[in-house]
Amino acid sequence: MTDSETEVSVELVRDLLQDQHPELAGLAIQEVAGGWDNHKWRLGDELVVRIPRTERAPDLQRKERRWLPVLAPRLPLPIPTPVRIGEPSARFPKPWTIMTWVHGTPLDCTSISRADHAADTLASFLTALHMEAPAEAPSGLDRGAHPKDCAASFEKLLEAVAPGGFSADFQGIWGVWDEAVAAPDWDGRPVWLHGDLHPANVVVSDGTLSGVFDFGDMFAGDPAWDLAAAWLLLPDGATSRFFAVYAQADESTIRRARGLAALKSLFLIRMGQNGKQGFPGGKPTWGPAGQAALRRVLTPG
Repeated sequence: MTDSETEVSVELVRDLLQDQHPELAGLAIQEVAGGWDNHKWRLGDELVVRIPRTERAPDLQRKERRWLPVLAPRLPLPIPTPVRIGEPSARFPKPWTIMTWVHGTPLDCTSISRADHAADTLASFLTALHMEAPAEAPSGLDRGAHPKDCAASFEKLLEAVAPGGFSADFQGIWGVWDEAVAAPDWDGRPVWLHGDLHPANVVVSDGTLSGVFDFGDMFAGDPAWDLAAAWLLLPDGATSRFFAVYAQADESTIRRARGLAALKSLFLIRMGQNGKQGFPGGKPTWGPAGQAALRRVLTPG
């Protein structure tokens, strides 16, 4: 995953701050586990330093710096917003960003106890986010595709997780997927999407959703891509309430969203398997979250 030989340490982060933002260099710095495209370092109580670790990370950070200040004011949950920009230097060759910290515990490390409140909160958040995007909004590339365009990924993931000690109703999974593939395409205008809503990218406080972060994959497209979160994030039995409150999804969109939820659940399960086996990029906490999400996908209501 890491494309740079530069070791990102607390000493490097403090040196970068001292060079470019010295007024922040005295704040406490603590590494935050879990980043995929970026190393993350908590800076004091209210900020986070994000240092690119993959080739695509600088472009994702530029996208967030451009669009998050536009989206944040209309969203009912806290999201990170850029505070300072770090420029490439002799100490580190890529741009980096200081952003606001979103308080809470990542959902892959905790659970939601206030199901109805969380369903209402997620529905309100996505209703506010899913507004028509401007022409210059980023495209989804491989994300945001109709499930039929993701068939190869689905089959590869299903084949990969099957021998990994995971027990599931594979006939039921195929049934959900086939319904999604057969659903009509999205025929509305592209709307703003988070693009990567899963349990490691939202936080929980007081038993309910309290913030959303990691918008690097945001784009404009089919809302079904985000609506899969109804199965990925919410506790058992809360999906129906979510769609009653969201109230913008027709039957075809829900079918596509459910199929995409199956696809994303399989991805979480696979990353969990990789984590247990010690493979690079593995995420041990993602496996249980993916299995729980897949069970919800296969349970009506």
